[in-house]
Amino acid sequence: MNWPAHGSNPQYLFSALKLPMPDKKIDFSANINPLGPPPILKEKWNQLFLALSDYPDPLGYELKKKLSEKEKIEESHILIGNGGAELIALIGRILTGKRAIIVQPAFSEYEEACRVNSCAVEYHQLMPDQWELGIEELAAKLGNKDALFLCNPCNPTGVYYSQSTLIELIKECERQDCLCIIDEAFYDFLSEYESIIPYIHEFSNLIVIRSMTKMFAIPGLRLGYLMANPSIINQLAASQPHWSVNSLALSAGEWCIESEAHIRATRDLIQNERERLFRFYKEKEFVVSPSLVNFYLLKDPIIVDQMPLFQFLITKGIIPRHTMNFPGLQGRWLRFAIKSPNENDRLMEAMEEWRNRL
Repeated sequence: MNWPAHGSNPQYLFSALKLPMPDKKIDFSANINPLGPPPILKEKWNQLFLALSDYPDPLGYELKKKLSEKEKIEESHILIGNGGAELIALIGRILTGKRAIIVQPAFSEYEEACRVNSCAVEYHQLMPDQWELGIEELAAKLGNKDALFLCNPCNPTGVYYSQSTLIELIKECERQDCLCIIDEAFYDFLSEYESIIPYIHEFSNLIVIRSMTKMFAIPGLRLGYLMANPSIINQLAASQPHWSVNSLALSAGEWCIESEAHIRATRDLIQNERERLFRFYKEKEFVVSPSLVNFYLLKDPIIVDQMPLFQFLITKGIIPRHTMNFPGLQGRWLRFAIKSPNENDRLMEAMEEWRNRL
């Protein structure tokens, strides 16, 4: 079966399964803020219409300036992109013909960007159920590698690795002349995030990727940014298409950065709902990954292959993210986003019905 490579767009999943799409459904496969976009976007939405008749700023000057102030890093260390996907693709180009190692399970586009550019790929496979990084074992694999990809917090597990762990890893990569690429697409869902951005000045081999589409629920606009040494920024920018980030996304990004109240409300909601869900799962004897963000892995330990649970939920209009294309998972877990209280209630009702059937 040709499984969809990403969450969201459930029509492709139902097509692959040869099932009709139900009229009522809840998509738990996309890790987007359940509160939706910040209110300021709706308030100012009409202003964006005026931007349609002008070319966007190719350098994204105003947004870059605000990001510089927020991250306390020079503008020369920042590259704005058409979502994290474009930035990952640009990194793939500078790795053409080289060798990379990916900490798995991970977002599939790291490997896709490498392979399309003839970059050889190896895995460092994390083991359930604690998903420990294993720095010593990982360091032993870096000897002939040009780049390391790590998603932190990890997609799909939701596990977060501390600043001290990352610094140890960055240093090891530097010692072995290896780029350390850390994707922080979900960092802003963390209540206790420890920034590694100040270390960009110290380590010329460090690249940090950020997405603005998850926290601010604007995946349709496509917006992200990357921070690294200016020499790396220049390399990446040389391959970036002109005007790859549209005017609407640039303006929305400026407004989103200032939406601190929205971020705090989101974190509170996610933490409360995650704790509520995890209490339920423990009571019903499901196993979940020790996530600290807005999604998690789940499995029913009574069965090895989770396909029966997946199919049961699909028939109830509950759409999880399959894990068929996550190396090391291969369908033995399901991934769920944390959504609104009412939607999470519906999920728990379905899971309880499943448990009562066994």
